[in-house]
Amino acid sequence: MSLAAHLETLGRPLVDEQLKHPTVQGIAQGDLNESVFRSLLEQDYLFLHDYVRVFSRLAWQAPDAHLGDLVDLAHATFHDELELHRSLSSDFGADLEGAKKGPACAAYTSFLLDSAAVYADGLAALYPCMWGYSTLGRILAENPPSDPRYRRWVDTYADPAFAALSTRMAQMIDESDAAPAIAERLFLEGMHHEQAFWTVPS
Repeated sequence: MSLAAHLETLGRPLVDEQLKHPTVQGIAQGDLNESVFRSLLEQDYLFLHDYVRVFSRLAWQAPDAHLGDLVDLAHATFHDELELHRSLSSDFGADLEGAKKGPACAAYTSFLLDSAAVYADGLAALYPCMWGYSTLGRILAENPPSDPRYRRWVDTYADPAFAALSTRMAQMIDESDAAPAIAERLFLEGMHHEQAFWTVPS
């Protein structure tokens, strides 16, 4: 089993825990309190700016074979994911530019930026977000919410193009010189940050 596949095996029970979180259930059912989703949009908007910085830091260290992959990931995050948040912000009254990081967002972004100081470590630390959202999107799309706003969010992460980005990240992990024990620790820490992120500031 490849290292990325091993990490996914470790992470799947934690994805199942996320599926039970009230925020995720509310999105799945299309009845999440709008104030909660507004806060989620704001926190994720701030998170994604640092996520781009993580990709950029890793790209600087990447082997030539994966430099373009990381640039593509940074581009897709900056243009596609952030545009999703901007387009949904008016529907929920989100103040993307005036938002401040809550504790979960600040802790997660600090963890990712620190981990990205070492190429292999950074890949393992950020894989929970890429693979986790792709997995959540695919599962939620099997019975999508009727509210078109929440469905658009689900469709973004269920998109095969997003899954393809996750697959490229898995390839980078498998071709890195990551120490399995360190990769496991960072991956699981990232998964716990993912879980905490769903409890957004009120």
